[in-house]
Amino acid sequence: MSRLITLLLLLVALSASASIVSEQRIPARYMQTTEDANIWAQVGDRVVTVGNIRAGQILAVVPGAEDYYAFRFGFGSGFIDRGHLGAVSGNERVEDTLGDLNKPLSNQNLITWQDTPLYTSPDITSKQVGTLAENLRYPIIDKLKDRLNQTWFQIRIGNRLAWISSLDAQEDNGIPVLTYHHILRDEENTRFRHTSTTTSVRAFTNQMTWLRDQGYTTLSMYQLEGYVRNRMNLPARSVVITFDDGLKSVSRYAWPILREYGFKATAFIISSRIKRKPQPWDPKSLQFMSVSELNQIRDVFDVQSHTHFLHRVDDAMHPILLSRNYHNILFDFKRSRRALAQFNPHVLYLSYPFGGYDDKAVKAANDAGFHLAVTTVRGKVKPGDNPFLLKRLYVLRTDSLETMSRLISNQPQG
Repeated sequence: MSRLITLLLLLVALSASASIVSEQRIPARYMQTTEDANIWAQVGDRVVTVGNIRAGQILAVVPGAEDYYAFRFGFGSGFIDRGHLGAVSGNERVEDTLGDLNKPLSNQNLITWQDTPLYTSPDITSKQVGTLAENLRYPIIDKLKDRLNQTWFQIRIGNRLAWISSLDAQEDNGIPVLTYHHILRDEENTRFRHTSTTTSVRAFTNQMTWLRDQGYTTLSMYQLEGYVRNRMNLPARSVVITFDDGLKSVSRYAWPILREYGFKATAFIISSRIKRKPQPWDPKSLQFMSVSELNQIRDVFDVQSHTHFLHRVDDAMHPILLSRNYHNILFDFKRSRRALAQFNPHVLYLSYPFGGYDDKAVKAANDAGFHLAVTTVRGKVKPGDNPFLLKRLYVLRTDSLETMSRLISNQPQG
């Protein structure tokens, strides 16, 4: 066990230097595996086994720590025990087994649900390069149909081209970003029972339990940005949990549940409504968190912006943001970032109030220094999406766990 812990600590240290491979600061050298070898990489915020490479395979590697070499793996670096590598044998031609490094990725990933074979050609009778482990998202270079009309995905690993059958993996249909607002116990919910944005404590607990039992990883908005911009390897079973407004019920009910399960979430806060001191609990009114409550939940929640004064509607019940000019919107966005800096020095993400946005708001979000903005448009987030028009999903209080499963599973959204 101690050897495993030492290995994991070493790999965590190695993962910090992942840019060495992608930026090619150190020239790669071509080496050949002398035996079947496991490989590791950082996926999300963990270093995990991501598959294996079979004996006799050529990889482009760079020196890492004393016992490991690094190689290109997806959007980061993978690691292999140097004891599994040797010089390329004379009868192998390096140029025949390495990919075109200038060929761009297709802005598309595949998803593995099981250990997935890697082939040298789009043909199951071709030699196997190795396997990818289950629960991975991995970038695709290209895809094609074989003579049997079967789809194949082309990938690059260690600068090596390989093929995966669509019988063994799926195309990635995006990461679900879940939206919540208000949470109450059934017995105290007398005012908001029929409000779609209010979730019962029981339903929320069941939903989080389901996510935990299904092995989902909760992502931060920083990780979601890495996904949108094709910069980060992430698990197949990934979800982002967001709460809009900054209501007191979040700290009272959602925070302890998420903390118990080791989950992370994002709180989009209306900065002008933060209270100086906690209010006595009143389930019949919409109460907002105080400074101390926001500080308390920071071990689970990442604080981001839901604007400062723009979370209002006009007489026609339209988001007031839509009637404001660009400079008013920009001023509000910047003010919100400054106000929230006491809780988070990296306020880089925005949730439009009531999901309302227009061209002015999108431009202001970019100019105010935000990196991403989320809407209330239904759907999942995919690589290459407009970073200021990201979609989200609602899981309602009345939704069954079967409905939730269909909603967030890797199926195309209708």
